[in-house]
Amino acid sequence: MTAQQQIRVLTVDDSRTIQIMLRKTLEEAGYDVVQGVDGVDGLEKLQEAAPPPAAIITDINMPRLDGFGLIEAVRKLDGYKHIPIIVLTTESDPEKKQRARDAGA
Repeated sequence: MTAQQQIRVLTVDDSRTIQIMLRKTLEEAGYDVVQGVDGVDGLEKLQEAAPPPAAIITDINMPRLDGFGLIEAVRKLDGYKHIPIIVLTTESDPEKKQRARDAGA
């Protein structure tokens, strides 16, 4: 499968360990991976990516712009608001999980 045929996924997490694990797992499954280190960087990577990612995987707790802010920002961007967003976090608080769903994850 060539790079043009691969499905692109954007991952956004400030943990280097999680970034490495996500890249390894997704690339081994045949995905093209673009990574951001926080919500601000993730938004920049999203808008720079050509073609855009087919999905976004994000953490919640990050500096500069957290996952909630990232989700809300993506949902306001016409060209990207349809992209599925998956939250991958250690948060177990049901209210935070619901907040992520309400934001559009």
